[in-house]
Amino acid sequence: MRDKFLSWGIVLVIATWVVALLIRAHYWIPILLSAIYALGVYNAYQSKHAILRNFPVLGYFRYFFESISPEMQQYFIERETDGKPFPRNQRSAVYRRAKNLSDTVAFGTQLEVNHRKYEGIKHSIYAKSPKEELPRVWVGGEQCTQPYHASLFNISAMSFGALSDRAQISLNRGAKKGNFYHNTGEGGISPHHMEGGDLCWQIGTGYFGCRNEEGKFNPELFKQYSTLPNVKMIEIKLSQGAKPGHGGVLPGVKNTPEIAKIRHVTPGMTVISPPSHTSFSDAAGLLRFVQQLRELSGGKPVGFKLCIGDTKEFEDICVQMNVLKIYPDFITIDGAEGGTGAAPPEFSDGVGMPLEPALIFVNRTLNNYNLRSKLRVIASGKVLTSLDILRAVAMGADMCNNARGFMFSLGCIQALRCNTNNCPTGVATQDKMLIKGLDVTDKSERVYHFHKNTLHTCNELIAAAGRSSYEEVDATMFMRGDEFDHLADLYFPDILGNVKQKART
Repeated sequence: MRDKFLSWGIVLVIATWVVALLIRAHYWIPILLSAIYALGVYNAYQSKHAILRNFPVLGYFRYFFESISPEMQQYFIERETDGKPFPRNQRSAVYRRAKNLSDTVAFGTQLEVNHRKYEGIKHSIYAKSPKEELPRVWVGGEQCTQPYHASLFNISAMSFGALSDRAQISLNRGAKKGNFYHNTGEGGISPHHMEGGDLCWQIGTGYFGCRNEEGKFNPELFKQYSTLPNVKMIEIKLSQGAKPGHGGVLPGVKNTPEIAKIRHVTPGMTVISPPSHTSFSDAAGLLRFVQQLRELSGGKPVGFKLCIGDTKEFEDICVQMNVLKIYPDFITIDGAEGGTGAAPPEFSDGVGMPLEPALIFVNRTLNNYNLRSKLRVIASGKVLTSLDILRAVAMGADMCNNARGFMFSLGCIQALRCNTNNCPTGVATQDKMLIKGLDVTDKSERVYHFHKNTLHTCNELIAAAGRSSYEEVDATMFMRGDEFDHLADLYFPDILGNVKQKART
């Protein structure tokens, strides 16, 4: 193709020039073809792209179709139950709830209910009327002097930098109206978080917003921000489900002067958080750091977030809680299925424990050390639907956090471009032109409605199961498809046995 393009291309260019000169018109045609041919000649001799070297012009179509691949998948190939990490039917439910539209579906389920992956709730013939009041949970143990009455469902950690300023303003205004909290992410507290909504300030390994020039923890800066009235909880991030053991990444293209000022870093450079904290290096150090932050904040709830990996490390923390008599007010468990804007595929796909087994392990371990009643457990990691929330509660969570669901409520279309600064909806970008498309007034209302309607459906589900409160939610409410997998094995052998017996008689 390369040789044919070079030989036949020059012939075509010369021919069009001859025709244009003879008829003295349409000179734009040979000019355009000459430009295309010149580009093709350049591609034919460059050495960086093999496709363009072999297909000097047609090769561009490959890159074009690759760039719109996620959209092609979503709009022309996916079925309602397809799509990763979230299928179309779940995304559609979020969009409808966020717009405060009916979330009913027609003609029945499209799921394979006899498949082992199917999961549902055992309803009761003595169903109750759902409560209108949305569920709330007190956070704050015996060592906390400013406990917080939190919603069951809240916005998970997403930094300003990962998300745009308008996205953060919309989330915070929605949280204010719905009376639930907004986790800042590890990028620090920005002016866009200060729209009146409650905050859970996340402190990551980079100590953004409370670090000194060497990048280490600065107690004075922390005290200044942690005592703000909007800050209701403080969360120490040990690890993230999407990339446990790997520091957070803010691409240089997203590190604007404004973000750099908030984080106390140099603008324009790619910022990689350290993989672990410099303020402590063992379980006892972690708990002393929890105590230090609680004292500096004036007694506000302080906890930590982690993805479970080496289970012995979590058991060591539990041992030290009893030894030092220092107890966090909450522990956030992030599953390996959690999302991120930037992580190597090996970390996203192959590191960390999924949420469900992690919750079961954490609750059993806390009970074994007589610690469960002293703190709250928060579940984070693809807790998107009302069924997801109740499943997490059944596995032992007291509360749930979600990030991508609230991104959908802002208009995210799962374009999978969070790490490129080219988010087409203006949610996960710092491109001013793209951000202009996000209307704060409209999106903050959608955030509010998504939260409200999701929890309302939770109330309906537990009422359908005949339960009166969330304290009664447990694993016995649920059934799974593998319980139905062998129905044929259970029934047909008996029938065949009866036939054989009659045949003998």
